Amino acid sequence: MIVTTEWLREKQNQNEDQVVVIDCRFDLADPAKGAALYEESHIPGAYYAHLDHHLSGEKGQGGGRHPLPDMTVFAAFMESCGVSDDTFVVAYDDGVSMFAGRLWWLLTYAGHKHACILDGGFSAWTSEGLPVTKKQPARKTGELTLQLQPGMIASAEEVAEGGALLIDSRAPERYLGETEPLDRVPGHIPGAINRFFAEAMDNGKWKPAEAQQVRFTGIEPDEPVIVYCGSGVSATPNILALQQAGFTNVKLYPGSYSEWSSDESRPIETERHDR
Repeated sequence: MIVTTEWLREKQNQNEDQVVVIDCRFDLADPAKGAALYEESHIPGAYYAHLDHHLSGEKGQGGGRHPLPDMTVFAAFMESCGVSDDTFVVAYDDGVSMFAGRLWWLLTYAGHKHACILDGGFSAWTSEGLPVTKKQPARKTGELTLQLQPGMIASAEEVAEGGALLIDSRAPERYLGETEPLDRVPGHIPGAINRFFAEAMDNGKWKPAEAQQVRFTGIEPDEPVIVYCGSGVSATPNILALQQAGFTNVKLYPGSYSEWSSDESRPIETERHDR
């Protein structure tokens, strides 16, 4: 699921059609910035995926700030980048892995078995002096079989039932309700523990499985777990980290806190919970 710059460079040198690279750089405060950075320079052969346009659906119909896209439309976009069932897809961002993680999760949810994240992202690539370009690749035609994995998703109703451990992936100050820059009310979903997604990495590089296991100490490997964040984006690195650590029963709540907190009838708390 996590590949190195060396691995990607070798794959590109061996067979350009075997791997598709997707640039997912994005700035939540400046939605146009990621595309501008891509146009300035990107990994050779990379296509650009915009969080709002390609990796999310239309807002206003529920599902929080970044509702899941229409998966048929998403699959068609992936096919236009040359993705087929046997293609390795390597997603990257600036190294935070939340936007690359979103693409990785969506492809996995679509049933694709070769979705990866570039360790360290574009920052690692450029720091190693590897080539970049402004040239944008031509559109291609892939054949991606859409086989949705509904077991990867938890609804708000399932979250409310309380049958699974909730992991809030946001920064601790948002989890504790000390600040809330985006949503209606500060706090978190009752009963959730906090594991900040950024702690899955060290200076942009993914921590090994042993370190991820330490992060999730106290949770049984087969325990039902539902991961959420603000809008279903930064939760995805924690899902990958849980898989690294050997957890087998993990779901994403796509609507996350932005959906949960938008309904005034749903409870909110600021008390810390832990394992």
